[in-house]
Amino acid sequence: MDAGKGRVALVTGAASGIGRATALELAVRGWEVVGLDRAAGEGVAVTVDVTDTAAVAAAVAGVGRVDLLANVAGTGSTQNVVETPPELWDAVFAVNVRGIFNTCRAVLPGMVERGGGAIVNAASIAGMVGLRDRAAYCASKGAVIALTKAMAIDHVGDGIRVNCVCPGTVDTPWVGRLLEQSGDPEAMRAALVARQPMGRLGRAEEVAKAIAYLASDDAAFVTGTELVIDGGLVAG
Repeated sequence: MDAGKGRVALVTGAASGIGRATALELAVRGWEVVGLDRAAGEGVAVTVDVTDTAAVAAAVAGVGRVDLLANVAGTGSTQNVVETPPELWDAVFAVNVRGIFNTCRAVLPGMVERGGGAIVNAASIAGMVGLRDRAAYCASKGAVIALTKAMAIDHVGDGIRVNCVCPGTVDTPWVGRLLEQSGDPEAMRAALVARQPMGRLGRAEEVAKAIAYLASDDAAFVTGTELVIDGGLVAG
């Protein structure tokens, strides 16, 4: 595949999980991929914390041309509102919302100047429906969906498409940590699988392919939308 040949993709959260899968998928499709993450690792070209506005701006300036921004960096929470310390609430929003604000604010001027580009943000079905004990996470992902739509409208005249993906439960390192912390990983995994109409968890590669589609010319008439990849969970 060479759909991205000659074009540059900036992928946040590229060290693991969906971010890593996205970087690999885009590379296969011919994109020149620049991976960003706060953790160093294979596929991470720039080590940066997306919550640091100045550091993000400097990183983007160092990259130069960006044709695709895939905002996949994210974090979660496992508390209801009463149990959520204010500092945890702020930390979740700092990564999931402020991080996207920072990268988009740094990348958009160049896209406008060049007359086009694409942005794909990682939201979640948690931004569409209520999930138990995920208050900060749900609220932050709802904000990502709203921000995606706002940017899509703001920049449709600039030739810039802005969309988001809304994964369901995906078998990622973060979910793996939740399983380990549960006290009974096998029982929790079985419970997660049981609620899935397809009878399994999603795979990072499946979300990555959806991101690659939204980044491609095949999605030229798609902007301001949320693409749900959840195995039918929301529908059921």
